[in-house]
Amino acid sequence: MAAVGVQQTRVADCVTKVSLSISCDHLLDMDAFSKSDPLCVLFMNSSGNHWFEVGRTEKIENCLSPKFSKPIVLDYYFEMVQKLRFEVHDIDTENCSLQEADFLGQLECTLGQIVSSRKLTKPLVKKDKMPAGKGTITICAEEMTDNRVVAFEVAARKLDKKDFFGKSDPFLEFYKQTETGWQLAHRTEVVKNNLNPVWRPFQIPIQSLCAGDVEKPIKVLHPDTCMLCFSSSQAEFDCINSKKKEKKKGYKNSGIIVIKKSKIVRQYTFLDYIMGGCQINFTIAIDFTGSNGDPKFPQSLHYINPQGYNEYLAAIWAVGNVIQDYDSDKMFPAFGFGAQIPPAWQVNHEFPINFNPSNPFCAGVEGVVAAYQQCLPQVKLYGPTNFSPIINHVAQFGRQALQQQTASQYFVLLIITDGVITDMDETRNAIVNASRLPMSIIIVGVGGADFSAMEFLDGDDGVLRSTTGENAMRDIVQFVPFRKFQNVSRGKL
Repeated sequence: MAAVGVQQTRVADCVTKVSLSISCDHLLDMDAFSKSDPLCVLFMNSSGNHWFEVGRTEKIENCLSPKFSKPIVLDYYFEMVQKLRFEVHDIDTENCSLQEADFLGQLECTLGQIVSSRKLTKPLVKKDKMPAGKGTITICAEEMTDNRVVAFEVAARKLDKKDFFGKSDPFLEFYKQTETGWQLAHRTEVVKNNLNPVWRPFQIPIQSLCAGDVEKPIKVLHPDTCMLCFSSSQAEFDCINSKKKEKKKGYKNSGIIVIKKSKIVRQYTFLDYIMGGCQINFTIAIDFTGSNGDPKFPQSLHYINPQGYNEYLAAIWAVGNVIQDYDSDKMFPAFGFGAQIPPAWQVNHEFPINFNPSNPFCAGVEGVVAAYQQCLPQVKLYGPTNFSPIINHVAQFGRQALQQQTASQYFVLLIITDGVITDMDETRNAIVNASRLPMSIIIVGVGGADFSAMEFLDGDDGVLRSTTGENAMRDIVQFVPFRKFQNVSRGKL
């Protein structure tokens, strides 16, 4: 036991979570009839010229000096040189596509440079290292030593009407007090045309909000200013308009902010769960729809060549070998969807590929591969491509695990697909519901299809919402286009 304790301590000590807050000043104005809509994307260098995206901020509309509220959290390894590239883009599309955006400038540095300086301000440059104009970028680093979060439910009443032709479009900005002034910690969504808004529940890391000191005041802005401390669970505060106050002494408030709930809860890290004995349960779902092509012909993504290879098999091997290290019994339930299956030849969206509903488990990645190879000639590829049944199938086990008082079970669903999806609304709802459960979803896209739907579900470009507008509690989907990683090491994947 002592040896295990030492080993756990070393694993925990080798990495520190660092939160990076990003702002820019004097960006280039690329839009003809409005200002640029900037977004910052962070890339990390793994080896050579290979860069991969590790996070991005939100998009801020019509702003040349944005202060992004969404931080990017990285693992900081003291003994490693971690090369970073911050790219700022003017986003012109709803899906935040970088391919259709205007490039505003970039900064290359190391995470060590940022951590050592705590606050790094540099000019943005073009991709050829030439100055990108007068724009600058500032990155502030903060060690995430406190993994608690504050869960808020906030509303407002009787806000001032600010718009000439309609009501106000209110949002809130939460600022924390620092030695150098107030720093933006969180920005809520905008509630359109409403003087009595109710914002969706949200969480702010306590480290970002008050550096762990619950007695520190925080500042909430927009459209006016109030000061509050969140030590009480419910409170009401006047909105104080400083301009009104300056003009006359007998001013009235500009509305009421209602803190309906402010509760401090602990947010556990991946290492907390793994070191605490949490078991990872790995489920595989394979796309057997007709859009993959007839498996008898080489053009099909399911065609197995004489060397025993196709992209589905390659993805199963590559991802399975990474995930299986965290699955204690290495018995993986494997399902197919979108095929007609014997004997009734009805379309099924969650059938076990070993055709044993009472025991859909396969022994290791080798067992999944063998079951897939035996299943393929026995089914008819059909459609439609529905993700929601298999997501809901795994979610029911996550829901059962949530009833336990200990965090002992976590569920990872791997969906391998050619990218076409027909139940997008149902899938969005299933993912938002699953975001409250101990569950994550990896989507691997095989082939060269348009994967914009998968990238939308990933949620990296913004919070995924259900069809009723409900926010996902957390980002549980990771999309990977397999062809970008099939010729690199498993570690990079």
